[in-house]
Amino acid sequence: MIDLTTPFLIERDLFDGPVLVTGVGGCLGAWTLAILQASDVPVVAADLRDDRYRPSLIMGPDAAASLKWEISDVTDAKALRQLVDKHGIRAIIHYAGLQVPFCASNPALGARVNVEGTINILQTARDAGIKRTVFASSVAAHGLPPGGKYLATLYGAYKVANEQTAHVYWQDWQVPSVCIRPNVVYGVARDQGVSAKFTLAVQAVVQGQSYEIPYSGRLSWLHAGEAAAAFIAAASKEGEGAFVFDLNGGCETVENGIRMLKEYAPEADIAVSGKPFPFPPDMDDGPIRAHLDYPSIPLAEGISSTYDAFVELQEAGRLKPLE
Repeated sequence: MIDLTTPFLIERDLFDGPVLVTGVGGCLGAWTLAILQASDVPVVAADLRDDRYRPSLIMGPDAAASLKWEISDVTDAKALRQLVDKHGIRAIIHYAGLQVPFCASNPALGARVNVEGTINILQTARDAGIKRTVFASSVAAHGLPPGGKYLATLYGAYKVANEQTAHVYWQDWQVPSVCIRPNVVYGVARDQGVSAKFTLAVQAVVQGQSYEIPYSGRLSWLHAGEAAAAFIAAASKEGEGAFVFDLNGGCETVENGIRMLKEYAPEADIAVSGKPFPFPPDMDDGPIRAHLDYPSIPLAEGISSTYDAFVELQEAGRLKPLE
């Protein structure tokens, strides 16, 4: 199996105890688990279900099966605190949340999971004296307030609420945190959400299917391993403040991304249609790079490794068919 985590491994002694990662059934949670486990950092996985499909794509089925996994609902504050106490958690990386279409279809549930869940994480960190808390916002935060250049969504509104809440937790109770806004993420296990279309196109090529990406033009290209590495770096030291950082990766057109893919898969039948993606394509990584040290993955290398991994997973019968 291709070792996807090698470029992102860290020193074990950067952490003084177990790391809790929420939302581990998703792409970034899966990558974070894989990197921490491969680095021999003690980690506890938490998600609403015990579904290890995405982690297994990155770390392999045996390693995924060996994970310390807790069924956890971040809207249950009492259970969350019990989980932290049970495992002696020393750092939290929080991804659990509902994405854009799910928030739109059930706004109240989206608010409970995305906003109340993040409040519960911050409150748990406060009560347990945890000084290393990192949570995911999104480029969708740039869509607020409504009427600006980019699309406003409930998902983005919930993320803005979380960012402001974290500032108040630092102001009133000195609970440190780092909030990271990933832009468009691509890579193995990125199979859900409106911005996952290029990764799904790569999978379609490997599985012998045609595919249409419903947006065109300039786009952020943030490798999933690079994004996870930034979150891990943020959790690897005690905080002093409530920071908010954009995380962009590179910027390239969808069309050029397809051209790069066709260098490895000339037979790729991928169409591009529609307007540009409705969020900023090229945010500044300067501030987060000044604060954190984490690896960068060039786009050509990221596309190549993603394609090669999908080929291996398909040949092993471990890649689900596209829906």
